[in-house]
Amino acid sequence: MKGLVIKNTGSWYTVKTDDGTVIESKIKGNFRLKGIRSTNPVAVGDYVQLITNQEGTAFISAIDDRRNYIIRKSPNLSKQSHILAANIDQALLVVTVNYPQTSTTFIDRFLAGAEAYRVPVVLAFNKCDILSEEELHYERMMMTLYGHIGYQCIKLSAATGEGIDRLLPLLVGKVTLLSGNSGVGKSTLINRLIPGASLRTAEISDAHNTGMHTTTFSEMLELPAGGDTVTEEGENRHPGYLIDTPGIKGFGTFDIEPEELTSYFKEIFEFSKDCKFSNCTHTHEPGCAVRKAVEEHYISESRYQSYLSMLDDKEENKYREAF
Repeated sequence: MKGLVIKNTGSWYTVKTDDGTVIESKIKGNFRLKGIRSTNPVAVGDYVQLITNQEGTAFISAIDDRRNYIIRKSPNLSKQSHILAANIDQALLVVTVNYPQTSTTFIDRFLAGAEAYRVPVVLAFNKCDILSEEELHYERMMMTLYGHIGYQCIKLSAATGEGIDRLLPLLVGKVTLLSGNSGVGKSTLINRLIPGASLRTAEISDAHNTGMHTTTFSEMLELPAGGDTVTEEGENRHPGYLIDTPGIKGFGTFDIEPEELTSYFKEIFEFSKDCKFSNCTHTHEPGCAVRKAVEEHYISESRYQSYLSMLDDKEENKYREAF
């Protein structure tokens, strides 16, 4: 029997089989030890083979090859990684310019990680209903910056529903990883997109303006049927899934080599083709086209600083939280 992992709660995995049945499953025997250096060998979004038993539950006996996945370093075991989700069509990164403020470093690290795993990203700028004129101006600047690089940006308010009509068409028929720092309004957005999901929402903790974690396990939520769910070939496609992930404080970019890093910053990669040296790190070398582009404001200072901080991480082989 084959199915799709739609929820993970500790050692249990909720699997939706091809005929629509939902069955609670566990990993079979020593499966978790076979060379998978992650805290969770099976992830939400995985297609798995099941062996059912008399108790009405099942064992996961095999995982199909993954098309892609997004990963972060495990919060507890620094040598291991945590797979956030597998087989995703895109990621929706919810960011806020305040309440709490999402740093450009966090955004850039997330985007680089997604580029590394070939996952397109849409940026959703939330809470536009409570921003001051100055904050709205900053939000427009941020949207212009990332829009020019090539990322689709949407301004919205999950609380009031503003901008949701522009977001929905991007989600139909796709598996979307929903991500963002704690407190940016992911749960509110899910409740807006999927009436009845009734996820717990938490007030921002005023003392730190950083938000509280309200989701502890990844879960795949089916969007209500609506929009065009029939393909050009006449096949029915699913209305779309959102994968809700635990609020992330920092995004570790795992398995990225220092020399690869340039290619995960789209605009830096474009300018790097004109560097004098093919192995230029864009830090000190003569004839560096990237540093020239930063000086001439073709590449933003904040993006360049994010690149340097990640390069620094790689060279020192350490993980640093992105605040």
